[in-house]
Parts: sequence; structure tokens; C-alpha cells
Amino acid sequence: MNQPLSSLKILDFSTLLPGPFATMLLADMGADVVRVEAPHRPDMVRLMPPFDGDISGWHGVLNRNKRSIALDLKKPEAVEIIKQLVAANGGGYDIVLEQFRPGVMARLGLGYDDLKAVNPGLIYCAVTGYGQTGPYKDRAGHDNNYLALSGLMSHSGRRESGPPPLGAQIADVGGGSLGAVMGILTAVIHRHTTGQGQLVDVSMLDMAVAWQAHVASHYLVGDDPPQREGWMLNGGSFYDYYQTQDGRYLSVGSLEPKFWQGFCQAIGRPDLIGRGLDQSPANQQAVKAEIANEMAKRPLAEWTTLFANLDVCVEPVLTIPEMLQHPQVQARGLVVDVPMPNGRAQKQIGSPLKFSAGEAKYQGVGTAVGAHTEDILHELGYATNQIAALRCSGALG
Repeated sequence: MNQPLSSLKILDFSTLLPGPFATMLLADMGADVVRVEAPHRPDMVRLMPPFDGDISGWHGVLNRNKRSIALDLKKPEAVEIIKQLVAANGGGYDIVLEQFRPGVMARLGLGYDDLKAVNPGLIYCAVTGYGQTGPYKDRAGHDNNYLALSGLMSHSGRRESGPPPLGAQIADVGGGSLGAVMGILTAVIHRHTTGQGQLVDVSMLDMAVAWQAHVASHYLVGDDPPQREGWMLNGGSFYDYYQTQDGRYLSVGSLEPKFWQGFCQAIGRPDLIGRGLDQSPANQQAVKAEIANEMAKRPLAEWTTLFANLDVCVEPVLTIPEMLQHPQVQARGLVVDVPMPNGRAQKQIGSPLKFSAGEAKYQGVGTAVGAHTEDILHELGYATNQIAALRCSGALG
């Protein structure tokens, strides 16, 4: 069975999390992804624990299904190799993803205009914190900075404690990675219908802002900026998390009347049914206090058993080990075994994308820097003595 993206050939210049996560998703679906890596400056994800033998768990998953070519991009010979890989009559890698600050690739002679000259149909995706334009385009940033500037953290968390550090990199993955995948595939469809390539400018701040289109309407339409615990879905109503007797937490999402009625009946508080439908802030906080008092009377296991067969939108807050053993996660095949070079397999989180025609395949964990350099150069037509000369010049490290 063919994989959905087996026709795509991508050069990935990115490091850390956003770009590699994006190309991991694309490679899982069959795209031929070649990582272009610096020979003497390892990607930090290779150094992040935990380690499975000599392979970092982060690197193993983020760079699975990809090949690696080691090139010193400051060498003109390395720049020429990239242009050959991009050329339609060369390697045909007509999609490029990079994650440098604006202008870095151009200074290397590998910017969009440089590579478009050798392949007019090139799709060139640049993932940055703030985009290719604007006063912040050259500014450094990380996930929490983008979330802070987006306004998202101004209405996240508790009134007393403020914005919490989150357990996943929302702007990096939800903004940078998913924005890149969406942008690249949109450009592929456009190229298929018009023959034209283009630059795809993905900003993690832009994506974090866009995620709040509905929330921003509180201010844009209603002139009422959202506050922490100030509206229905951010803690301003009974839609929230509640601590149980044993210090665990239960999520209550029983917003619709039928779910709310079932929830109140289940916890033995039918008197709360009418009160819960009153959305005034003071009333909602009073109802939340009543729910919190009830939740604290039993341990999580008892509540989980009670709600297991009830259709009321209540679920336990699981730990990662519990989540991995959950029957829904197991049934969806989200934990996969990915081959390692030593013949063993590394357990990883698999692709969340499901198709009736085609499926994700897991050919191997992330490889050593430059593990496929010679193979890729041979595919371009380089002879063994030419590759040796490139090594002597330092172009391959």
C-alpha cells in the first residue's frame, strides 16, 4: 500500500523541536526527508535524555524515518551540493524547510531566491518565531515567549498564581510544526494545480495568535478582554479540574444541560442542576466550590469507576504511564516499536494521522550525523574519488 506522501522529497535544515517534528509527521506518511546537518555542531535534541544506548529518546523520535547528510554550509562545495539536490534534474528535493533567523540562509547563498533559481517550482518553508517581516523578525525567542506575546497566557491559569508553565510546547509544535505541515501541503496542492512554487512564511507567534480567534472576539466584538478564570472554558465556570481525596485530579466538562444533569445526579447533588445553568460569575464560583467539596470526598479510582459508563464528559487526569496503558490509546496504535541500528526497537509515540488508504511506517530511529552522506552523493552521481575530495576540502566535515 502506497503511503500518502511518498511523492514528496524534502530537505530539512531545521534543529530543535518545531521543524523536526513537522518533517517527522511528513516522513511518517512516506515523504523522503533528508536532514542537512552541520558536521561539528550537533543538534541539542541529540543530547537530551533519556538515552537508549547511544541514541537520545528525543532524537530517536523526532528524526525517525529520515536520512542525514553532513555538510559544512560555509564551504562553496557544500552549497553546490544543496543546489544539485534541489534541482529538478538533480536530486529533485523540491521542498525545503529551514528554521534559521531571517537572512541566514541567504547569507549562505541558500535563500529562497537562490534555490528558486535552480528550481522554479521550489516550495521553501521558513519557520521562525516572529516571521520574515515586522520589527521582531530578527528577535530570539522560545515557546513561552511566543505564548506570552500572543496574549494566551494573560487568560490562562489561576487568578492568584498567574500563568502556568505548560507540559508541552504549544507554540513550537502547535504553531511551528503544524503550521509548517499545513503550509507545505497547501503549497503542494497549489503547485499541483498551477505549477508554481512559493515561499511559506510560518511564524510561531502568528499561529499562537490565530489559535485564539474565537477568544479574541471577547475584545474585538465585545470590548471585554478575557481574564484568567473569566469565561466558560478557562476556569470561569464549573468546566474545570478538581482535586480528589488522594491528591489526583478529575476533569469535569459537563457543559451541555444533559451532561450537567447526569453529572449532578451521579455525585448525588441534583440540587446543583438549576444553579449550574446560571452563568453569572459569582454563582459559577459558588457551584465550583460545591463540586470541589464533593470531589474531595473520594479517591480518583472510585470516581473513575463511577463515571466509566456514564456519558457526562468527565475523565481522570492521567499520568504519562497511565495514558500509555489506556485502552483508547492502545486501540489507536499510538505506541509503536521503531527499529534501531542494533537490531532492537525503541518505543515511541506514533503518528496520530489515520487514513483508509495508506498508513504510517516506521523504518528507523534518528540516525548519526551524516550517516547517509555518501549514499546521497552517489545518488547525485558523485564518484568515490570525488566524495573523498569533498572530505579533504572540509565540505563534509
